[in-house]
Amino acid sequence: MSPEIKKSSTLRQRSLPQNAATVVDTSLSSSSSSSSSCSPENSLQSVEGFVVQKDSNRNGENSELNKESAIENDNHVRTDNESMHNGDHVGPSSISVSHGYRAAAPAHRRVKESPLSSDAIFKQSHAGLFNLCIVVLIAVNSRLIIENLMKYGLLIRAGFWFSSRSLRDWPLLMCCLTLPVFPLAAFVVERLVQHKFISESIVVLLHVIITTSEVLYPIFVILRCDSAVLSGLALMLFTSIIWLKLVSYAHTNYDLRTLAESENKGDGSLTTKLENPQNITLKNMAYFIVAPTLCYQPSYPRTAFIRKGWIIRQLIKLVIFTGLMGFIIEQYINPIVKNSQHPLKGNFLYAMERVLKLSVPTLYVWLCMFYCLFHLWLNILAELLRFGDREFYKDWWNAKTIEEYWRMWNMPVHKWMVRHVYLPCLRNGIPKSGAIMISFLVSSLFHELCIGIPCHIFKFWAFIGIMFQVPLVILTNYLQNKFQNAMVGNMIFWFFFCILGQPMCVLLYYHDIMNQKGRMK
Repeated sequence: MSPEIKKSSTLRQRSLPQNAATVVDTSLSSSSSSSSSCSPENSLQSVEGFVVQKDSNRNGENSELNKESAIENDNHVRTDNESMHNGDHVGPSSISVSHGYRAAAPAHRRVKESPLSSDAIFKQSHAGLFNLCIVVLIAVNSRLIIENLMKYGLLIRAGFWFSSRSLRDWPLLMCCLTLPVFPLAAFVVERLVQHKFISESIVVLLHVIITTSEVLYPIFVILRCDSAVLSGLALMLFTSIIWLKLVSYAHTNYDLRTLAESENKGDGSLTTKLENPQNITLKNMAYFIVAPTLCYQPSYPRTAFIRKGWIIRQLIKLVIFTGLMGFIIEQYINPIVKNSQHPLKGNFLYAMERVLKLSVPTLYVWLCMFYCLFHLWLNILAELLRFGDREFYKDWWNAKTIEEYWRMWNMPVHKWMVRHVYLPCLRNGIPKSGAIMISFLVSSLFHELCIGIPCHIFKFWAFIGIMFQVPLVILTNYLQNKFQNAMVGNMIFWFFFCILGQPMCVLLYYHDIMNQKGRMK
């Protein structure tokens, strides 16, 4: 036997398709006479395009065969069988180990698009490209951070988290601690109407007084005190959450009583399964106030147990990303803002350069804020309370229009707005466009309260910014219907909301605050 044949006998056995097994066995038996000159243990048979090793390890080690090539080989068994030379000894150099078909087999069998073509790009997985973007993003920003530290040093002050000025904000802290009085008052009103001590008209009046007082009380405290902007912002956010919860609590209980009375009168049109409207307890009210939702209902879906280890991991992430936000604000945003001019005054090109330079760190802070608040903090709170429904956001980053973004990025507020503003407007005969305008108007007012009041400035920049979303909703909806392209509306959303809108608001409020302090001096 030639040395080439002995060397080739060590080749690994190729896997065979199941439907070709009988053909291979028949061919082996018929060709045994033509290969009698070789040792049975070392002889190689070329059968229908497959390389088969006949030795004692025949059923042992098998190499993986590509699924598509196996099917193609099975379809071309007859073609290869007609062109093969039985009994010929083939050298190792002419045996295809990585492919199971002959050189004459066609390599192109059907029409295929390139993976990055417009017809196939969204049918592919882009996880690898996403990982590449993350790696490049980390590398580029790491270089920028190192360059910034080498040029300016560490700019974070010792009193960034706590300073002597924070002690002067104690009236705001006391106001925050006394806000639970208003939910307690709303609970007392509902208990009174439950026992028929007061009429429905009195209930509505009392709830209006309670909710209005709950908003005016913190506003009065903030305006009377020379507090820090961050302290006032935290108090106004807490005030807005309590107000939204009180409105939902009063509206839901009123609706439950109305439906219960209609059901008692035998109204057959009601098919909704009602929860017990009499289940008004202090425990339910307390759970609702601390639960990560703005929509009241007598009971909520609950999980079976609390994952303590999971909570610890989320708390560690919360600390890390909160520190990252503070680092970006002190190291990047503050120097850029201090070295800028009022965006509506002076050179237009200089203002645009400042806005674009500020857009990247502002975007990072906003994304970290979203992750800390909506993913980490709300999930931690839900885990501690065993709150089951944890759809606090949807994939807003894929929003094709501005309208989709507002429906997906803040689900607690969206559900509240639909339940207590949008749908009641439709039930009262207001057209859909009017209901959308009213919803944006309510959102604009609360954005202005949460930003303008802590800054002691009433320029209505936040109000204008939110109301400006209405024409953007119309524009992005038009583009989506016209071009049927998800990328156009998504790019418009990212540009107007994140690249242009947020940095512009930061510059406007900063310079207005500085100008106001300059006039006071």
